[in-house]
Amino acid sequence: MKVLLVLTSHDRLGETGHKTGFWLEEFAAPYYVFKDAGATITLASPAGGQPPIDPKSDEPGAQTAATERFHQDQEAQQQLATTVPLASVDSADFDAVFYPGGHGPLWDLANDSKSISLIETFAQTGKPVGLVCHAPGALIKVRDEKGNPLIAGRKVTGFSNSEEDAVGLTSVVPFLIEDEFHNLGGHYEKGADWQPHVVTDGLLVTGQNPASSEGAAQALLALLK
Repeated sequence: MKVLLVLTSHDRLGETGHKTGFWLEEFAAPYYVFKDAGATITLASPAGGQPPIDPKSDEPGAQTAATERFHQDQEAQQQLATTVPLASVDSADFDAVFYPGGHGPLWDLANDSKSISLIETFAQTGKPVGLVCHAPGALIKVRDEKGNPLIAGRKVTGFSNSEEDAVGLTSVVPFLIEDEFHNLGGHYEKGADWQPHVVTDGLLVTGQNPASSEGAAQALLALLK
């Protein structure tokens, strides 16, 4: 079982002067779900090398059992520091792909041609695709075999408008996932703010927020089994 994790390389939070990147919990929890299931994991990012960690996700109040485990895991830290360039990835080498969130993907992965074609190929070849929190934003330009939005007519979730408003970034992000999914014809669903909410539609798994990261990975794993 070979799983690809795709992380953002984008570290600037719009024009705010603040840093962003990927959310540590949304990487660590899925990483260990897959690792503990015996998967061989490859990490990739558009730029390769060390992807930027959102500094807020590394603060004491944001820590979880998975992030604490990561901080003690030198092998995982080394793997994260040496992600392969996304352009070098061949989907044929993997059984599934998972995208951790953080705000970064809204800027780079949503528009990255390699990422878009990668998800399209996974979908067309019947391989599971999972994304959590802001990472579902990487789906907005992904199309199916007929050229329609991949999410059109499908149940999906992702970081909600109310959650974006709660963190004060509604006017900073390039688009709002909830609105964009509605515009693309997706059947957007959400649970309560900050509570786990995972949606599976066929081979597409989406999670709403950081609390959904472990559940989304488990749902992807279930599709592989």
